[in-house]
Parts: sequence; structure tokens; C-alpha cells
Amino acid sequence: MFEQSFLAIAERYKVVFFDSYGVLKNYKGLIEGAQATIDRLRGQNIAIRVLTNDASRSQEQQADSFSRLGLHGIEAGEIVTSGMMAKHFLEQKIRDGKIAYLGTENSAQYILQSGLEHIAVRDIDLDNLEEISAFVFLDDEGFDWNSDISKTVNILRRKVMPVIVANSDRVYPVSRNDVSVATGGIAELVENMLSKKFIHFGKPDSQMFIYAFDQLNHRGLARKEEVLMVGDTLHTDILGGNRFGLDTVLVLTGNTRKESVHNLIESSGIIPDFICNSIAE
Repeated sequence: MFEQSFLAIAERYKVVFFDSYGVLKNYKGLIEGAQATIDRLRGQNIAIRVLTNDASRSQEQQADSFSRLGLHGIEAGEIVTSGMMAKHFLEQKIRDGKIAYLGTENSAQYILQSGLEHIAVRDIDLDNLEEISAFVFLDDEGFDWNSDISKTVNILRRKVMPVIVANSDRVYPVSRNDVSVATGGIAELVENMLSKKFIHFGKPDSQMFIYAFDQLNHRGLARKEEVLMVGDTLHTDILGGNRFGLDTVLVLTGNTRKESVHNLIESSGIIPDFICNSIAE
């Protein structure tokens, strides 16, 4: 588990699952050396998938975002998002009514394409909830924190319905030392207030791992012991990879800092197989 060379580890596997934010990019932009690492792995015929808890953009938008940052060669079909999983669930399970959402209109346009009307929390009449058939936590932006979170609590107190969390991340880093509250953190707050459990998509839950692995396995590319999961967060990336039976690498370019990593591992009980400073080393 001690710090090692990422490339020396990754080259033992047939497939590498990368988290996105904190692994390939962070608040400063593209992680230095990420392109060279991706190119080297591809040169050795190691398959790559990006598993991200970003629910705000489609696979195509994610791939375009990487390209604009300077990371080239990541195809849309190689990206698996929590938004995809939430979108598939809604398309299959919600047949009528309106889908209420907390987040931005942009993410709503992508995820809520099931043919049903969607409505922002701010536009909902608390005394007229009959047509609301499901509720989705999408983003940490696009709403008034002072009023819309309280309104969300009251909507979900008044009516029982499926509640979907499209991004399980509790926080995300905005600088070397600071984080901001993410969608999963807001949803957990509401869950605790209401003593309810919502339907979570994204790591550490298994839906993305299953989707990505089945896609590879149908092509005969790898067994679980030949897949490596790389992430920057113990409670999502590493826990999710461990639960799915994959070897895991914790990198220190995102949510987890070098000076606190061993204390966090000891206190959480979430143990990566390896620790690396960066995917570039």
C-alpha cells in the first residue's frame, strides 16, 4: 500500500478504470503528465474507461471537455457517468407525471430525456404535488440554497415518490486546501432529516462498475482480477472498487492529501491496494 510508481502498477493489468476529477484533472486543469500516461497505456493495448460521478454532462460533452483541457483520445464510449445510470433508470421506471429536480437546467436537459416533463424545485407549488412522480438531485448549482433545499424537504415530506441521487459525491475540491459541498452531500442531509434512503447512482455503488465491466467482458477483454480502479477519494472510488472486487490505486492529486492519507485510511477502514502521488509517476 506504500507509495509506488503508477505506471509500474498499471502495466500489470489489461484494463484501467480512471476516476475523472482528481485523477485526470483537478481545479487547476489537466493533471500534468496525464496525456503521456494514457498514451503509454494505449501503446501497451491496455483498455481504458473513465468512471465519473459527474451527472451534469453527456458522454460526448465529457469527451469534448477532456479534449479542450488538452487530454486527447478519450472517446465518448469509454466514459461511464452516474448521469447515464440515473437517466437509464428514469427512462425505464418513470412512466407518467412530472420529474422534479434540484440542479441546473443543463443537467436536467441531459438526464431527464425520458419524454416526461421536468420541473425545477423553485417552480413547484407545494399545495399541488399530484403530478410530481419522481424527484432527482442533479447538481449543487442552479437553485437558491436558502429556500430550495427547505422546499425540497417539504416536497418529500408531503409526497412519497422515487428519489434519485444522480451524483453520490459529498464534496469536491475547489483548491488545494478547500472543498465545496456536492450533490451527494445535499442529498444525504435531506435523507438524514427525513429518515429516508434515496436511490443513489455513482461510486461507491456498483452500477457504473457493472456497466463498464459487462461492456468489456462481452468482448472478452478482461476478468475482474485484470482490472485496476484508480481514484482520489476513499469513500467513492476506492470503496466502490473494493466492493466490486477490483484492485485499487489511491492517487493524491484530488480529495486525499499526502499528509493525511494514512490517518484517513486508518479511521475509515477503506484500504486501497496501492497509493501513488499521481498517475504521471
